[in-house]
Amino acid sequence: MVLRVAVAGASGYAGGEVIRLLAQHPDLEVVTVTGHGSVGKRLVDVQPHLASAGDLVLQDTAPEVLAGHDVVFLALPHGASGALAAALGDDVLVVDAGADHRLEDAADWAAFYPGDWHGAWPYGVPELPTAAGKQRDALRGVRRIAAPGCNASTVALALAPAIAAGLVEQHDLVAVLAVGPSGAGRAMRTDLLAAELLGSASAYAVGGTHRHVPEVLQSLAKATGVRGSLSFTPVLVPMARGILATCTARLVPGTTAEAVRAAYEAAYAGERFVRLLPAGSFPAVQHVLGANTIAIGLAVDAAAGRLVAVAAIDNLVKGTAGAAIQSANLALGLDEAAGLPIDGVAP
Repeated sequence: MVLRVAVAGASGYAGGEVIRLLAQHPDLEVVTVTGHGSVGKRLVDVQPHLASAGDLVLQDTAPEVLAGHDVVFLALPHGASGALAAALGDDVLVVDAGADHRLEDAADWAAFYPGDWHGAWPYGVPELPTAAGKQRDALRGVRRIAAPGCNASTVALALAPAIAAGLVEQHDLVAVLAVGPSGAGRAMRTDLLAAELLGSASAYAVGGTHRHVPEVLQSLAKATGVRGSLSFTPVLVPMARGILATCTARLVPGTTAEAVRAAYEAAYAGERFVRLLPAGSFPAVQHVLGANTIAIGLAVDAAAGRLVAVAAIDNLVKGTAGAAIQSANLALGLDEAAGLPIDGVAP
């Protein structure tokens, strides 16, 4: 039986990517799309690349419009999902691609976001190591899912196996990320104009102010129960989509490169959407574009006594829409990989 899906925020980048991926899903069909300023327009006129959406017309993002579906994906600005989700019944699977239900600590929310905290939902990164095994076990059969922040899941997946295995210290973690502007959403931003991006790169949210910091620390604490510290610096670069994260951690004395690789191989053995590259190889963003895949390369900097993990993802697929669909598949008892590409798009 094909399940009926509504996508709220379908005129944005994340909502559009959910629709693009679901066009190939054997069990989920998008029948309703909602927007804000584009209400009344055909989706294909707002998102011309979504030919599969045909003549679906954008409706108002309201509980009565979203009610009656089997699955609802919320691809809305931060702060807009909480009250809307509360108005939907427990019979519908709701997947929130915004931040409203990611953080488990109300103090973390208050420190990084405006407005009310709406409580935490099961976190949608199935491959994330936890004390009990993997995060996917917390997603089976649930009715509410918090899809991850793209930067946050990239850093967490890059560092979690070493932390879970006790090979690195959880304080003094460092992550520097090259990110494309699509991660900021489709709203008009004067700092994201092409003329300001081309031929340049600029750091932002410097000094521990990025909203994904508490999310990363929360994820990395799932395996050990210890909350560490993280210096997190994103750098805006002129690529439309994608993230390349260079993450380092202080090695526990005596840790070898062989032990590090063994820990990652054990952690991600059998994971369809995690590519651990051969020793000496490191990922490039172009190799994961369009794929629900994270690629990870590892090195040990013996002189500095640090692990270096370099990870690449497509922020709109594995970082957002793909993670949301992968988690929804688990919640619905479907094939976890249904509708999700493992191969990237050739340049």
